[in-house]
Amino acid sequence: MSDFIKHECGFALVRLLKPLEYYHEKYGTALYGVNKLQLLLQKIRNRGQDGAGVATVKLNRPPGSRYISRHRSNDPDALKDVFSNIYDHFNELPRKRMDDPAWLKKKQPYMGEVLLGHLRYGTHGSNSIEAVHPFLRQNNWISRNLVLAGNFNLTNVDELFDELLELGQYPKEKSDTVTVLEKIGHFLDDEVQRLYTWFKPDGYSNQEINELIFKNLDVHRLLRRASRKFDGGYVMAGMIGHGDAFVMRDPNGIRPAYFYYDDEVVVACSERPAIQTAFDIHISKIEELPPAHALVVKCDGRVGVDTFIDERKRQACSFERIYFSRGTDRDIYLERKKLGEQLTPAVLDAVNNDYKNTVFSFVPNTAESAFYGLVKGLESQLNNIKLEKITKLGKELKPKKLEKILSLTPRVEKIVVKDAKLRTFIADDNSRGEMVSHVYDVTYGIVRNNKDSLVLLDDSIVRGTTLRDSIIKIVSRLQPKKIVVVSSAPQIRFPDCYGIDMSKMKEFVAFRALVALLKENKKSHLLDEAYQRCKEQEDIPVTEVTNEVAALYDEFTYEEVSDKISEIITPKGIKPEVKIIYQTVKDLHKACPNNNGDWYFTGKYPTPGGNRVVNRAFINYMENRDKRAY
Repeated sequence: MSDFIKHECGFALVRLLKPLEYYHEKYGTALYGVNKLQLLLQKIRNRGQDGAGVATVKLNRPPGSRYISRHRSNDPDALKDVFSNIYDHFNELPRKRMDDPAWLKKKQPYMGEVLLGHLRYGTHGSNSIEAVHPFLRQNNWISRNLVLAGNFNLTNVDELFDELLELGQYPKEKSDTVTVLEKIGHFLDDEVQRLYTWFKPDGYSNQEINELIFKNLDVHRLLRRASRKFDGGYVMAGMIGHGDAFVMRDPNGIRPAYFYYDDEVVVACSERPAIQTAFDIHISKIEELPPAHALVVKCDGRVGVDTFIDERKRQACSFERIYFSRGTDRDIYLERKKLGEQLTPAVLDAVNNDYKNTVFSFVPNTAESAFYGLVKGLESQLNNIKLEKITKLGKELKPKKLEKILSLTPRVEKIVVKDAKLRTFIADDNSRGEMVSHVYDVTYGIVRNNKDSLVLLDDSIVRGTTLRDSIIKIVSRLQPKKIVVVSSAPQIRFPDCYGIDMSKMKEFVAFRALVALLKENKKSHLLDEAYQRCKEQEDIPVTEVTNEVAALYDEFTYEEVSDKISEIITPKGIKPEVKIIYQTVKDLHKACPNNNGDWYFTGKYPTPGGNRVVNRAFINYMENRDKRAY
């Protein structure tokens, strides 16, 4: 997307089911698990550049020996920094030691059979090292140690935090990650204590009870108790000190998770192609973790997938398909092409079906797959035109006339190029803004002055500021007759609260267009009335809260909002007409039928907390407070 927003996070979990000697013998290295984890994280590095972390757990280590290792980094190249640190422990070892898995496990860190990695995109808060996953909750009881990482945002952190206080805890900070860690940790303590109390009267020694706890700890029950009041979108992966591991997915399936296992390894990851690449696995063998389910791998290697909470209507995030996930997944690639193809009629209508005098292109590079779909649609329509022309010729069909008809093709060109990031040391704001606006450059001489229309496909338009201040301003220098900007995503009208950094109403160009339309049509009083309704709902139970902003959009048609957006993002003083075309929500669902989560487009939130967030965001806007709503 032309507007940069932070989003999502990525995780990878690897559980080796064989002794390290097995991997050394078969694959030539005892570092098999570390190598695979690095490759998985490398293949999903798009999911977070703010920080990276890795933690490992060694199985069956004697008391007094280290069994958990962790390294985190918020370095500009955090992933490289993390694995450089890990491999430093092995690079200087002689071959004799590297060929001795038993010695490596005993003496070296990161030689665990359970490995968890994470890539962070911070949607809010600081980018300090303390904010980087995995998080670690330490305890002198091995079965009470908890390592946690995930891709999630919860809307009700305040409520969950207060519950921790009622339990007598004293959390070190108020954040969803720490709150979740302590929430799961509390019930882990409780489950361990319950098993200890159960077995103690039977005369077992404390050491024997430890082994019974390892075997009988019901992780699904633990997660069910801990997550009962979670409101949000989440995939959380964890490791318990004695070796149990889990991945849990929210009941609406908002955040993505995939897994694969055989007799050698269990692997789970945010994106399917990463598993395909890292383990050379056919797509048919990789499963999507169902909503409301948890993948659990016990310390003895037993693998189970079962529900841990009641499943709700599937509302998987459609932005994963439009933009966030890498397009190397077959289904995502085809869906993005379909998104582009569906826009063909609207695009052709905007340029009066004038193939001859229209140049088609895209910006930025992430829109390329959707652009292939648009080109496919353009070629399909053009074939119909050719067929009609050929049919009309009848007996007048001559080779030269036929050749002329068949030579008609869409004028597809690379017009906008993202240049290297421009650094400027100018203090003056106006001068600096002018310099930074040149982050994009254009191909000159392709668009004919005042004759050609220029169509640019973007995968989504959030704020519109990059379009207005950079892209449209620069391409207008090519002197096209008309500039048509096409979004393969619908209008983003509402905040997200499940992991994407889209939380302030004033930042959405669609909302700014709505406000402008209300004022122009003397309906500003509707803003005040909606504000009062939002204020009245601040203290009622969250299950009773309704989205009071959605009705404001009903005052105008989809096209009216798009046309007002066109005005807003048109820079002052440019000559070409600018028109914005958006994907419709209906066509979005046609292209992405299995990821129908659309709350940022429609305001239909999958959890009760979403309605509270949108109302708070609107209140913040009306009270001119520049703060997040959750």
